Parts: sequence; structure tokens; C-alpha cells
Amino acid sequence: MAFNTAISGLRAASSDLNVIGNNIANASTAGFKASRAEFADVYAASVVGGGGNSVGSGVLLSNVSQQFSQGNISFTNSALDLAINGNGFFIMDQQGEQVYSRSGLLSLDRDGYLVNNSGGNLQGFARTASGGLDSDLSNLRIQTDNLDPIRTSEIQSLMNLDATSLPPAGSPFDATNTDTFNNATSVTIFDSLGNPHVMTQYFVKQATVNTWDMYVQIDGQDVAGGTPFTVTFNTDGTLSAAQPFGPITDWTPADSTGAPNGADVGNGALNTFPFPDPLTSSNFVIDISGTTQFGGAFSVNDITQNGFSQGRLAGVDFSAEGIIFARYTNGQSRTLGQVALANFNNPQGLSPQGDSSWAETFESGTPNVGSPGTAALGVIQSGALEDSNVELSEELVALIVAQRNFQASAKTIETESTVTQSIINIR
Repeated sequence: MAFNTAISGLRAASSDLNVIGNNIANASTAGFKASRAEFADVYAASVVGGGGNSVGSGVLLSNVSQQFSQGNISFTNSALDLAINGNGFFIMDQQGEQVYSRSGLLSLDRDGYLVNNSGGNLQGFARTASGGLDSDLSNLRIQTDNLDPIRTSEIQSLMNLDATSLPPAGSPFDATNTDTFNNATSVTIFDSLGNPHVMTQYFVKQATVNTWDMYVQIDGQDVAGGTPFTVTFNTDGTLSAAQPFGPITDWTPADSTGAPNGADVGNGALNTFPFPDPLTSSNFVIDISGTTQFGGAFSVNDITQNGFSQGRLAGVDFSAEGIIFARYTNGQSRTLGQVALANFNNPQGLSPQGDSSWAETFESGTPNVGSPGTAALGVIQSGALEDSNVELSEELVALIVAQRNFQASAKTIETESTVTQSIINIR
């Protein structure tokens, strides 16, 4: 009996040493979760003489439980490295099998897909054709192609025109003569080929109270037939005319010599902005909603337009909610997708698969998939990795204890051997 008990002790201590050694070996493995050996005593299932205390039959390894406590977050030099701060797992497609990981060591493969260091594809919600996010999981991809140019279809100007201004002395309007207009402001717009052009708005105070004329030129050439748009204000300085102005339909994009540059001049795709009339691809509108006429200096508070030239991918950012933003050399940015996270009712029921990943089991339950920062899921930290949650000082102390336990069980065998030999020597 004592031999069997001691052997079970040796096996238990050996298992404990294996678990501790594995923890120590993975102290620097990103996303690794420490394990703990759990033991239970063993008793014979027999009852003699009505019951009572019985001698134990040793020990057995009842479970190796995983400890899913949060590891430290360490910052790295790669924007593609991701860490989860809180609950949840990255969802990886490993050759058709869905596995789960806390390791965010990511890079791009040759096709632009986000993969971990074992080749698994990061899963998430991809960008749809309309610019939203898909509701189904798929492999996330960073589009490295150039961003096609978009022509300008709307210019928004927010200004203040000086109410104390007087009509200019010069007449009629001449863009080359500053005495014929009160103020001017310019903005760069783009044609359908992504070529830049300078659009200038000129403002001329009229003799009629609270009335201004707005002339528009592109690259020094009149548009709208050279006819001004009338801008009128209420007595409180706010605009009284409906917005926007346009569409301007007589602009032909030209090159530096003044010849048409081949950009679309009409009959193109319809504009998608919510204006009363659909606009062909060379036409645009000017919206000065919010512009005021107060007794102060002329000022341009904001001026924007919705076109841009061709751009190359300059970088990728991840938000705390897992949204993937691509930045381009033309100053544009675009949402490419969102990282998905999964959580389980019983994470300790997950089956370790190696490569810092786990698989779903009956004990773990089905995954609860969602966006980072929602429900009980953690948030994403970009440019960082979650360290192993192994505490080396604790593991080294446990290593000493396991060694002593092994020695003690070996001593039990030695003692039992001595007692048995003494019995054999009795004559």
C-alpha cells in the first residue's frame, strides 16, 4: 500500500514540475496564460465494520486549470501588434479551423491579409461596398492598392462678410483689379482624373442693403457664365437665400496651357449627394450655409471640399473599438474593417492547441462574438502586446515546493523498502 501511495506522490510531483516548467518556459510568450496543477486525494471505496476513517491511497492529478488573468501590456514599434485589455480572444482562421488567441503578433501576408506568426488569418467585420461594416465574420485585409481619385462635387465655405464694408470704388468686377471687389478666398478642388485646380470666390458689396455678389473663377477662368450669385442677409446678419448655389455646369477642366485635360465634363456617374437635382461628374455646387454678415473683419472660418487626388497607403491605425483606419498620402482616411473578439462562459473549458491558441469545447460553451468594448469584451490597444501572465517569482517558489514533494515521496519508498526488508529478515 505504501509503495502505491508513494508512487502516486511521485507522479503528482512530476506532473506539478511539468506544469511549472511549462509556465517558466513561456514566461516571455506573448498572450500565454499560466496553468496550475490541481490535485485530489484517493481513498479506497470499501467499508469494513460499519465504516470509519480509512487510510488514503495516495493522490491524483485532477485537473490542469488555465489562469486567464490579464497580462501586462507592453508597447512595441509595430502598429499591427494588438493587445486585448480586458476579456475576450482574437478569432483566427487556422487553415479552415476557427481558433482563439490572446496573442496579437500580426503582420501582412503577400495578399494583404492580417495573419499571426503561425499563419492564421485574423477574423473581423469587413468593409462593405457602401462603406459600412459587414455583420458576418471574414478574414480581415488591408488594401494596399492606390486610392482612386474622386472629383469635387461640393464646396462648403463658412465665412463672415464685414457688414461695415462699402461697395468697391472700381467697376465693373475684374478679378485682376482689387479695387473691384471687397474680399476673396480660394480652395483647391479636383477633377475626375484627380488633377488639382484653384477655385476662387470673390465677394462684392452692393448698394442694396445686406446684398453681396459672389463671382466664381477656376484657374482664373469664369464659370457660371461670369454671372455672379446673389448673397443676401437678414437684418440679424444671417443668410436669407436658399443654399447651395449651383450646380455649376459650364466648367471644363483644363491643363496649364488652357486646353481640356481629358477629365470628365459631363454625362458621367451621378452625384450621390442629397441635392434636388442629380449632378453629372464635372458639375459641383457651392454651399455657404452658416456664413454671416456681422460688423467685423472678413474671415474664413472653414472651407472644405469633398474631392481628392490619387493616394498611396501611408499607414494603418486601430481604434480601441477595433476599427481599422487606413491613411493615404493624399490626406484621406478610410475604414477598412473592424476586429472581432469572442468570449466564453467558461474560458477554462477551452482546449489548448499550441501556437498560443485555444479551441472551443463542450465545456467552454459556444463563443459570444462581438465588437471590442461592447458587452463584457475588452478594448484593443494598437502597437502593443499582452505579456505572459506568468509570475516568475511565484513559479520558482512553486518549483522548490514540487521538488521537495518529489523527494519526500521518494523517501517514503525508501522507508517502506527498509521496513519490508526488516520483515523479510525475521526468522
